Amino acid sequence: MTVDPEFLHSQNDDAVNGQLMKRATYAAVGIALILIAIKSFAYFATNSVAMLSTLVDSMLDLAASAINLFAVRQSLVPADRDHRFGHGKAEALAGLFQSAIITGSAVFLLFQAGERLLNPKPVYASDVGIIVMVVSIVLTIGLVLYQRYVISRTRSVAISADSLHYVGDVLINGGVILALILDTVFHWRFADGMFGILIALVLIFSAWKIIRTSFADLMDEELGDEERENIKTIVLQQPGVLGIHDLRTRRSGQQVFIQMHIDMDGSISLRDAHTISDAVEARLMAEYPEAEAIVHQDPLHIDNSRNDED
Repeated sequence: MTVDPEFLHSQNDDAVNGQLMKRATYAAVGIALILIAIKSFAYFATNSVAMLSTLVDSMLDLAASAINLFAVRQSLVPADRDHRFGHGKAEALAGLFQSAIITGSAVFLLFQAGERLLNPKPVYASDVGIIVMVVSIVLTIGLVLYQRYVISRTRSVAISADSLHYVGDVLINGGVILALILDTVFHWRFADGMFGILIALVLIFSAWKIIRTSFADLMDEELGDEERENIKTIVLQQPGVLGIHDLRTRRSGQQVFIQMHIDMDGSISLRDAHTISDAVEARLMAEYPEAEAIVHQDPLHIDNSRNDED
């Protein structure tokens, strides 16, 4: 029995990508725990509501990353009898949970920051707060760079959602540093509350982006126009393919599903038609290793009006 080398290569890629995704979730949970510890110390030292905001944000990061850890492990479970298309949508569901947690906490922060804006209080030990924020920024940037690498390899929705709010954390931590400087050096007592509100709004915006990405996956949204055009180009490059229509695509986790009808000369044999469609699938798999392609063959002479419409 001969094993297809391309199949083995695809299986290897899937295993490597799965390990990368798991490591990214472990790294996110670990960094979140470290940030919570140092920010808790900084909050009690400074009495800053902006610092409280970033502490709550890190607690959210921990909750979201923990959900991601479970979702990624679940999404990597192979297809089974009850889940023929795999478990990829677990990533999108995790994204919705993340967005709900983030939105609720952002509303809480709005009330806290609003109260501090109405009743300003001095900030203490700003140097401690600034040092903690700089350390937080360095750790978060390192995590985001690693997540970006994993996303480039896996296109994981869950890791992308996780990375979105860690990118926001870098901006948030920078805002806290600015709020501490304005309060301590320039005695702008309103800076702490104002930056708390801005941070809450950033969190709400991040939650919306996660919701949009998750719904696109759950609602089986088509791949982007550029990717669809690329698929058509790949298919039409195959000798024997005269046209393509009824192209349907969707993404579930890191897996892509592609369905289409291809037009071929109606006078060729069934064996030749099957060989051509297999070649089309091989071309698509070479470009999209995570894809599952279903190709239906249409003899062109039955309907000469066919064209490349979707």
